[in-house]
Amino acid sequence: MSDAIELHPTLLTPDWSAPANVRAFVTTRETGPSQGDFAAFNPAQHVGDNPAHVTLCRRLLHKVIGDERPLLWLNQTHGARIQQRYEADCPEADAAVATTRDYACVVLTADCLPVFFCDRNGTRVAVAHAGWRGLAGGVLEATVAALGVAPEDILVWLGPAISNAQFEVGPEVHDAFVAVHPDAEEAFDHSPYRLGHYMADLYRLARLRLEALGVTQISGGHFCTACEPRFYSHRCDEGITGRMASVIWLG
Repeated sequence: MSDAIELHPTLLTPDWSAPANVRAFVTTRETGPSQGDFAAFNPAQHVGDNPAHVTLCRRLLHKVIGDERPLLWLNQTHGARIQQRYEADCPEADAAVATTRDYACVVLTADCLPVFFCDRNGTRVAVAHAGWRGLAGGVLEATVAALGVAPEDILVWLGPAISNAQFEVGPEVHDAFVAVHPDAEEAFDHSPYRLGHYMADLYRLARLRLEALGVTQISGGHFCTACEPRFYSHRCDEGITGRMASVIWLG
């Protein structure tokens, strides 16, 4: 394996109007040391990949953000707990907030929606892991509350997730949203494949939740992890796949 591949993971940079000191990216699977089902850049330790390859991917992430700044890795549970300080032992949470330059926030996804946050002044950042359970459970609402700034001063970028054209769900998913927020009905279309099932739009569900809080500066949301080969997809790869890392920090 060449040093060129090792030292240059292919990254996706958010297209948003964040302050210059807010740094963020999403990894892709295009280049890196991972092999087989996990090719080529998998930083997730829990999916069955070669530990040496995962360690190398994580080391390369440290180089991208600066070796002196650790990444706050989370043990994600599809819940709504927010981590607001650095811990080295992977605390259980599905979003992380940073108000200092001491660490970078990171979540791992492969169809779930990574949601990036910052304030207009560039004093705080956050990233949330928002699958349907986390969205229904209030992970975005909890992240906005943890940021501690007025919703109108928050900027959001919606990263790579599965699109509604590929995300068929059962009635329990539909009911979990619509029972609480009737306007969520607009984020569901009846499935053309199975009676009583729906095609769910994670991006629309996230926007509805954020807009209800007063967050209106929302960009991104035009990807499909199940369609684009540069991304890992848990659904397309039948559960045996790597993860993208969504990382944000204050520079």
